[in-house]
Amino acid sequence: MKHLFYFLAIALFIISCGTSNKITDTSSKNKLEEAVIIENDSLEYQIIIYDIGFSSYLHTIAKPQNFYSQDYYETKNIFYISEWNNRARNPLQYGDFYGSIIDYDQNIDYGIEVNYKLYSYFQFIKYKHGIRLR
Repeated sequence: MKHLFYFLAIALFIISCGTSNKITDTSSKNKLEEAVIIENDSLEYQIIIYDIGFSSYLHTIAKPQNFYSQDYYETKNIFYISEWNNRARNPLQYGDFYGSIIDYDQNIDYGIEVNYKLYSYFQFIKYKHGIRLR
């Protein structure tokens, strides 16, 4: 009788530690993450970024918007966008990651928010995907 009790106790313990049949999607939070919209309403300029994790990166890892000046962001963005567009135009050489060309006119004042988010996205792709825009 004592052996039967131990056997049942061990069996119940093993069963209770087993995996459940319920499937949970731990990435559902990421799937529901909102797209980041980079826009300047007065210029009718908009970029929508659907890259999972960018919204979180922007709010947790990226430096604050006022960390650098607007001139700094603009200078960096001109360089990054030039390289991005070069890669987007050459998918056979660089792959299809880059998708669309970014229409950015360095003579237009997009404002600090647009330049900050665009700069932060380039930092994010370096952080997440290991892609450096030289």
